[in-house]
Order: sequence, then C-alpha cells, then structure tokens
Amino acid sequence: MKTIFGATQRSAFSIGVYLLVIAVPCICVNGCHSTAKEKAASSAASSASPSAAKQYSVRGKVVSVDAKDGVISLDTEAIPGFMEAMSMAYTLQDPSVASELHPGDKITAQLHLGAQGAVLSEIDIVQQANLNIKPTAQYHVPQAGDVVPDFALRNQSGKEIHLDQFRGKVLVLTFIYTRCSSAKYCPLMSRNFAKLDTMLAADPKLYARTHLLSVSFDPKYDTPAVLRSYGGAYTGQYTKEKFAHWDFAAPKERELASLLQWFGVGVTSTDGKILQHSLSTAVIGPDGKIRYWYPTNTWTPQQLMQDVQQVLAAKGEQNGANK
Repeated sequence: MKTIFGATQRSAFSIGVYLLVIAVPCICVNGCHSTAKEKAASSAASSASPSAAKQYSVRGKVVSVDAKDGVISLDTEAIPGFMEAMSMAYTLQDPSVASELHPGDKITAQLHLGAQGAVLSEIDIVQQANLNIKPTAQYHVPQAGDVVPDFALRNQSGKEIHLDQFRGKVLVLTFIYTRCSSAKYCPLMSRNFAKLDTMLAADPKLYARTHLLSVSFDPKYDTPAVLRSYGGAYTGQYTKEKFAHWDFAAPKERELASLLQWFGVGVTSTDGKILQHSLSTAVIGPDGKIRYWYPTNTWTPQQLMQDVQQVLAAKGEQNGANK
C-alpha cells in the first residue's frame, strides 16, 4: 500500500500505546450503513475482495482511524499459518465504517488479500474503548510537505550523521533491525534497497543526486560494527563496502522514541529480543520535505525509482506527485 498525497488515499499508519477498554455487547458496524454512500463505494470496493483473493479471519485492537480515507491501523493478533502478531494498516471495504471505530476498540473482521492490498470487511466491535482515556504517545502520520526533523544518528562507521546533511539530494529512508527474521519485513526492505541502489548506480547523474539510509530501531544491539557487517552483506561488497551512497545507522536510545513516533513506526519487544514492528519507508525531497511515504511492504524498487525520478524532475516546490 502506498500513501498517495493529493489524491484519494492517505494511510494513517501508526502504532499507538494500548488504551484501557470496557467490555460491551458485540456491536456490528458492517451492516449499519446501507446508504447511498455505501452503494457508491461498493463498486470501488468490489475489486478489493474478489472471490480469488485470499481471506482470513482477523482479530485486533484499533490503533488509529483515518475516517476521511477509510483506513485504519490495527494491532493484529497472530493469524495461524499466515503471519505473526503485528501492527498493520488496512483499507476498509466500506469506508463509512470508519466513523464507528475509535482507537482502543477491539474488533473482528475478514481480511481480504488481493490486488488492492489488505482490505477488511464484516467488522464487528467486540470490545469498545474507553474514550476518556488518552494515549500517552501520539504517532505522526508523514504527509507530503512535512519538513523532516534533523534527527541525529550514528552510522556503520561510528560517525554521527544528521538528516539535514542530505539536503540537496533525494533521501530514500527505511526502518529495519538486523536481527529481524520475518522474510517479508526487514530482509525484504534491505533486498529492495539493494536493488534500488544498483538501479540508481546505473545512472551516474541520479546516483549523485540521491542517498539511501536504513535506520535501525535496535540501537543497543545494532552497533556500528554490526551495521557495517549487515550493510556490506546486502551491498554484496562485504568488507570492501565504503558506504558512500547507502548508510546504515541507528539513533541514540534516548532519541529513539521521538524518531519512531515521527515516522509512524511502532516497535515492541518480546522476551527482550524479538521485536514486533511496523514498517515505514519515505522518499524525502532535496528540500528536506516528505514526498512519498509507504507504511507497508508492498512497494517495489521500481516504484521508488519512479518516485526519485519524479521528485528530481519536478519544478519548484511541490507536495508530491499525484499517482
């Protein structure tokens, strides 16, 4: 799923702090909106749940709701045989249902995986949030035109770097941690970045005007030495890698929370080792502003390549190209 700014869909993908909830009778919301709005949306939604799409029963806690675009972030329980527990952004088959949902609500739903990405239908609220409880942390949803703060990081060479030092170039940034064992998460992000790095290197002009940055949210374990080894393996240069175009870095532990909150990355630890986390990949313009943001793993190196080319080809200050 890609966040498309200035168009029709802006995915609110953030991981919040758990809210206290109160038990109430199961509230059905998927059948409460048989209105003209629902009928108008049905044709667009029908392609999101074709008969050929894979379907799973899901259960989880609502983290955030984007009522305007019909997207929610759900702290999803494990789906046996499919995926472990993690937080993800989902499109609602009926966007009007978003008005009935609140952060902290526990829901069940049917998950459809098809050409339109992850789509939820048949949503039931099984436990309603206590709306008087406020979250202790607010997660920012990156939007086109947002000026990215000048976060400080320590890279694979032990050198302190700042995001502002990449002003003048297109910075493509993603989040990983080196111990991640979920093939569709960090390893996929790093493989895709390696492909993008190779694609950019084929065009010296593009290569000179871009930079890649993989940010670890596990600074205690991901030391410069670990990041150097990890990065060298993905570039294929191993100990010969000079990291001139692609940095691997981590923030100081005391600055980790603010960095993750700004980029909408939720991270929790299990047994002090395995990190459950969401995803966040951003294309940042030469002016230090967000151009594109991907809150899932569905983007491709080719898409990011097109984003980079469009940003560099754009005239003047734009808040992202519409697609």
